Amino acid sequence: MLAISQRGLAMPASPIRKLVPFAEAAKKRGTKVYHLNIGQPDIETPKAILDAVRHSEFKVLEYSHSAGNESYRQKLVQYYHSVGIEVTSQQIIVTTGGSEAIQFGFMACLDAGDEVIIPEPFYANYNGFAIAAGVKVVPVTSKIENGFALPPISDFEAKITPKTKAIVICNPNNPTGYLYSKEEMHQLKALIIKHNLYLFSDEAYREFCYGGEQVSAMHLKDAEQHVIMMDTISKRYSACGGRIGALVTKNQAVLDAVMKFAQARLSPPSFAQIAGEAAIDLPADYFDTTKAEYLLRRDVLVKRLNAMEGVFCPNPGGAFYAIAQLPIDDADKFCQWLLEDFSYQGETVMLAPATGFYGTAGLGKKEVRLAYVLNLHDINKAMDCLAAAIKVYPGRASV
Repeated sequence: MLAISQRGLAMPASPIRKLVPFAEAAKKRGTKVYHLNIGQPDIETPKAILDAVRHSEFKVLEYSHSAGNESYRQKLVQYYHSVGIEVTSQQIIVTTGGSEAIQFGFMACLDAGDEVIIPEPFYANYNGFAIAAGVKVVPVTSKIENGFALPPISDFEAKITPKTKAIVICNPNNPTGYLYSKEEMHQLKALIIKHNLYLFSDEAYREFCYGGEQVSAMHLKDAEQHVIMMDTISKRYSACGGRIGALVTKNQAVLDAVMKFAQARLSPPSFAQIAGEAAIDLPADYFDTTKAEYLLRRDVLVKRLNAMEGVFCPNPGGAFYAIAQLPIDDADKFCQWLLEDFSYQGETVMLAPATGFYGTAGLGKKEVRLAYVLNLHDINKAMDCLAAAIKVYPGRASV
């Protein structure tokens, strides 16, 4: 029998998508499923973005520049200037989604066997990108009791070895919704300078901050050579299927290395770059409406969760995710049970077990991630299902 690579065997299943077959089976049985498992907003993609693609006129659908169209990169320069990030178009490489930006960063900056420290729980696909690059993820644990704040710097220091090459953060955070403070960002700055590390900063949710302002890693003075920012239009403009992101850094050696990977995959998608250009021309108040909507959804979700007996959910400061601790024995079993064996008035809810967002085995067994990407009516209906489910779940833990 032909063998699968160790890399292929080690690649984890997505905690966000692995229960999809059970959700599909539930729908075939006639059960309505509320999807809070994945960050797919139901907010409409702005018409101006879609129209820009619909009305594009050209005779040949050509490759773009490997770094992305110059016209789009110039637009991104304008956008970043508006959020206090001063870069040139030569310091931006357009990628196929934020995922490719993370992958390119790992491949360009890290060697097989190197280590990256990531506060857990973390975006599950960081594990996949690390395995593809031959890199070891070293988790440092944040706690639900304090809302998943940045762990003490001493915890990071304890994990640093000669193989440590980078720290990875997501700000605001997926999956916790935590928004790192200015003080916390400066603590990280001191750490990466002290130990000569890269700081990979995933800033996909920059616009959605509810308890303060986002401090970008690109705002950190005197750390410019250490910082690699990963970005995407997916969540910002409800354009997840566009698959357009960006890697941004002022480190020329990193840019030169990333460009070789970018050339090897030829170019990012042309239609989505057209969409990305149009997005930057949206009215300045565009985010006011979407941010207000997510804030309403967050408040309803968190209030409903904390009203359930035995449930605790800290209030997220940004993004559109929350992690809740439930009175259950095992989150993976519970999330599958919701789809296989439970329905309330012909409906159920799909959640993401938090175990897949931790790097430390055994953590997150009583936690789930919820994405508040559905309208208020559907969020309330989903919470009705969850409240009913907790009461009858066979593996309910004592409160």
